[in-house]
Amino acid sequence: MTELVKMKNHGGIALLTLNRPEKLNALNYAMIDRLLERLDAVERDDAIRAIVLTGEGERAFSAGGDIYEFSESIKRGADVAIREFVTRGQTMTARLETFPKPTIVAVNGLAFGGGCEITEAAHLAVSSDTASFAKPEINIGIPPTFGGTQRLPRLVGRKRALQFLLTGDVFTPETALDLGVVNAVVPAAELLPRAFDLAERILRHSPLAASRILSAVTRGLNATIDEGLSIEKEQFARMLASQDVREGLDAWIARRQPVYVGK
Repeated sequence: MTELVKMKNHGGIALLTLNRPEKLNALNYAMIDRLLERLDAVERDDAIRAIVLTGEGERAFSAGGDIYEFSESIKRGADVAIREFVTRGQTMTARLETFPKPTIVAVNGLAFGGGCEITEAAHLAVSSDTASFAKPEINIGIPPTFGGTQRLPRLVGRKRALQFLLTGDVFTPETALDLGVVNAVVPAAELLPRAFDLAERILRHSPLAASRILSAVTRGLNATIDEGLSIEKEQFARMLASQDVREGLDAWIARRQPVYVGK
């Protein structure tokens, strides 16, 4: 059987690859479930400290949900469609958004619908200059269902998000960069090297500190500023007993490179 989400460990960085290139890496239920299994395995593995997520082939990162599959769920009624399709997709994007290790999407082609929603949910994203983005769900008479009506406005602002949500228009990598959907646009041949370079620059630092930052930012986005500051204080306090704090401070005082152990 085809491995729907391939995984390779590159020196502490897990490369996860959506692997249905003949279907433009459309997100069928089995692929979503497999991606969630891969994320569980990465979280348990202390040797893996970051993720790069991309798509197989040169045409697509992911063209979105598998329309043929989820249309069958829709035919069976709202309860079935919500359970099989919507909840599954929202669980996937929420898992990526709240993942305790840095996740970087390398957008190698089409990022439509669910593919765009994965990009919005991930912590960081690098795009090929040959990629393209869209929120095309309105073209088939539905709203986005994997978090796109919520995360895109938070990323880019209400009016700019609604322009793409209501028209379904395709937008360029340069527009995605301007909007803040991606962090960089690079030539196609440089996509994975740039994504790995970004991951490696993060890996120089304490994995515990990175995890605390991710938690504080993700939780704080949906809180008031006072609640967010309390979250920040909580994450700082959780770091104080760690070896990484002592190592970071001792290394700075001694003017040497720190050696973090993630404890």
